[in-house]
Amino acid sequence: MSADTAALPRRRELALLATLAAIQFTHVVDFMIMMPLAPQLMRLWDIGPQAFGVLVSAYTFAAAASGLLSVFVIDRYDRRHALLALYGGFVLATALCGLAPGYEALLAARVLAGAFGGVLGAQILAIVADTVPYARRARANALIASAFSLAAIVGVPAGLWIATHASWRAPFLAVAAVSVAVGLAASWLIPPVAGHVAHGRSRRPFERVHAIVKEANHWRAFAFMLALMLAGFTVIPFVAAYAVTNVGLLESELPAMYAVGGIATLVTAQVIGRLADRFGKKRVYACVAVASIAPILAVTHMPRASLAWFLPVSTLFFILVPGRFGPAMALISGSAEPRVRGAFMSFNAAVQQLGAGLAAVAAGAMVGRASDGSLDGYGWVGWLAVAFTLASVLLAFRIRVVDTGAGRGRPGDARATPE
Repeated sequence: MSADTAALPRRRELALLATLAAIQFTHVVDFMIMMPLAPQLMRLWDIGPQAFGVLVSAYTFAAAASGLLSVFVIDRYDRRHALLALYGGFVLATALCGLAPGYEALLAARVLAGAFGGVLGAQILAIVADTVPYARRARANALIASAFSLAAIVGVPAGLWIATHASWRAPFLAVAAVSVAVGLAASWLIPPVAGHVAHGRSRRPFERVHAIVKEANHWRAFAFMLALMLAGFTVIPFVAAYAVTNVGLLESELPAMYAVGGIATLVTAQVIGRLADRFGKKRVYACVAVASIAPILAVTHMPRASLAWFLPVSTLFFILVPGRFGPAMALISGSAEPRVRGAFMSFNAAVQQLGAGLAAVAAGAMVGRASDGSLDGYGWVGWLAVAFTLASVLLAFRIRVVDTGAGRGRPGDARATPE
């Protein structure tokens, strides 16, 4: 744990986590808004599920590539400086998405956004892991993950409303404008996080990479992350399109689906985080993951229904599928020592984005469009997600926690914290 941040009082810690959550919120809205825009973009440009899947996966593959490249240099710099520089690039890329004149230009802008966004997320998680002890880390990660809930409650519905009353470009421009304000606040509130820099600069780039890849425990964590992404992101990109074309929801009803699911997860993510800190990250992850199988299958096999029938199913899906990330990310961050955590988290982010890209491509290949405009093959996507969910549970129990961050915990934190 960085010496720079070892003395942070709890109130300052909460302010830091809130700031990081705000950055994550804008980052997540930029990423999430693409999925509910699927019906509009597919209709506007007359593209199919495969072409839309490329729009989604282009972001994630670019993020994976930039994450791998950042492994060579990221631990040479103060995490605060790296985060702010990456956020500036993200703001520019998001604005370019809103200004894109057509499909190809939007695709290029999404690649640029992914290049900055993937590493940005890794830096946020590295700062959390460097400043919060393992005993409280699942709760801290749950607070960061609340950005996903707030994005679903506020960001996505607001973006859809703006897109409906203006154009699909307007949500991206709005996110860019909000991000400027968040970036200014972050430059003031985020403290230096540089305890790792001396070690990072004392080793050559390939030595840092070797320090990551030589550990079998790291590879178990990466395999777990890959399974985790394939278990969720095969289903998520086409939830909105399937709800409209197959279930029969109106596009105007999609904001309600995201808002209700977001409100529910805003509460339950904190509960899941606290349970993980108390009873063990592995055990709680396993319970939530197994419980998520039912809503995954329900969402991907839902027949035509009204919003009133679909809403409980989609809400349970939003509670349990994203709810797995709090204990999962705490477990992954604890599998690496602090001195290599920045490079490790960048590598992990690359694996995460690669998994998301592969999942989107696989789902796009499995989902087809019938003559009546509905989607075919989504049920098989659900079964694929279930298989990877079960695989992720098995992999979670093979990860060894090597960093409990007990130095800043309250007396007894480390002893009381199971894996």
